[in-house]
Amino acid sequence: MDDRDLPAARDLAVDLAVRAGRLQLERRDTLRMGAPKAHVNDVVSDVDIASERLIVDGIVAAWPGDAVQAEEGHGRTGSSGWSWIVDPLDGTRNYVSRTGPWSVCIALYHDDRARAAVVHDPAAGETFSAVDGGGALLNGEPITAPGGRQLHEALVGVSFQPNPATKERAGRVIRELLPKSGDIRRVPAALNLVYQAAGRLDGGLALDTNLWDIAAGALIAREAGVVLGGHGPDFSTELTIGAAPSLWPALSELVRAVA
Repeated sequence: MDDRDLPAARDLAVDLAVRAGRLQLERRDTLRMGAPKAHVNDVVSDVDIASERLIVDGIVAAWPGDAVQAEEGHGRTGSSGWSWIVDPLDGTRNYVSRTGPWSVCIALYHDDRARAAVVHDPAAGETFSAVDGGGALLNGEPITAPGGRQLHEALVGVSFQPNPATKERAGRVIRELLPKSGDIRRVPAALNLVYQAAGRLDGGLALDTNLWDIAAGALIAREAGVVLGGHGPDFSTELTIGAAPSLWPALSELVRAVA
């Protein structure tokens, strides 16, 4: 039954994400790397695993009947119809190399619809959140994506899995996009989406992600007024495009043509 207290669920997710982020900051100097997963650039550390355990334990304690889908393997089946999608550390390569931002991502789904979401940036101390139909927040204050610029002046975020096939695909998109846009930024997928929600990016795209990379950020972006889609009207892990309304026609047409 769809009777969850969504603000309470969001608040729990905020608390768990902030606690996981604190752990990541505290343990950054002593982290230990594990073996790569799918490919050499798909890295994982003991901090990823500890962060995920903290989050999943907190969810299970509050709602033991819920399912959990988590990147590092601490998932579980459920019986309630509700499921949590968890990426404990989106941007691990940035985190371990100290070359860019990362985030903690938690989304709550009922059946196939995202109902609450949190993306927390530990280094910046920023927490983006949303509930379905309730708008998007940054550190508790409402945010709305601005109208946006035209493509030739737009700042566009690009996210992609760094496996060889996807890098080839991303290269084709970037070759078309870079000369026609104002500029691009490569950022992890969740932050790409919430930066659009906050108006820091005018649009963005993500290629070959996993659901835990985009689930939370997509709800926050949508609630802030970002237009989302993929090859069709729905975004997917294979292709997610987001843009402010005025930028959407040009950006989506270009990306769909080459992605």
